[in-house]
Amino acid sequence: MKMRIASLTILCLALAAVPAFAQSYNNGPINGTTDAWTINFGYVVSDTFVLNQNGTVTSIQFGVWEFPGDSMQTVDFAISLTENGTGVGGTRNTTDTFISTNQFGYDIDKISFNTGGVPLAAGTYWLNLMNAVVPSGNPVYWDENSGPSSASESAVGTIPSEAFTLNYTTGYPFPEPSIVLLFGILGFGGLLRRKLHLLS
Repeated sequence: MKMRIASLTILCLALAAVPAFAQSYNNGPINGTTDAWTINFGYVVSDTFVLNQNGTVTSIQFGVWEFPGDSMQTVDFAISLTENGTGVGGTRNTTDTFISTNQFGYDIDKISFNTGGVPLAAGTYWLNLMNAVVPSGNPVYWDENSGPSSASESAVGTIPSEAFTLNYTTGYPFPEPSIVLLFGILGFGGLLRRKLHLLS
């Protein structure tokens, strides 16, 4: 009987461990040749993205134009319900990867950062980027690629959208209610059996 209860407990634990699944919202590739929008000196650029199910945003990559030799150190981000909005986010250290030099003499780089984990319900949100920092103090520009999202710039209003990928995980961080109920039934059954055994 003890073996049967142990087997059922292991089965319940296996069912309770629902894995997290990696997902992404991709707004298209880095273009690097058309245009770009300032994300420092007080300007904010915002692009929409859609989560089709509840998830936790884990990391973000986006394309930038930088002056030759510049390498971004930090950027501020916010995920909000409105364009140019304040929301969940903060200042993040960035990884800056050089891709190429475009026809205007700018370096085209891919910027990556971890969000620290931002849980969101399914829906449409705005990714806002601002206060980018490079050691030289030069402007930094978010690459325009006219992807599927809506976009806005704090001084201009509506603009074509920018190059970015937003990574998130889906899954249940806790056992589903049905699993918790199953644990309760097994526990009650074991207690009842022990009580009946003592009475006999």
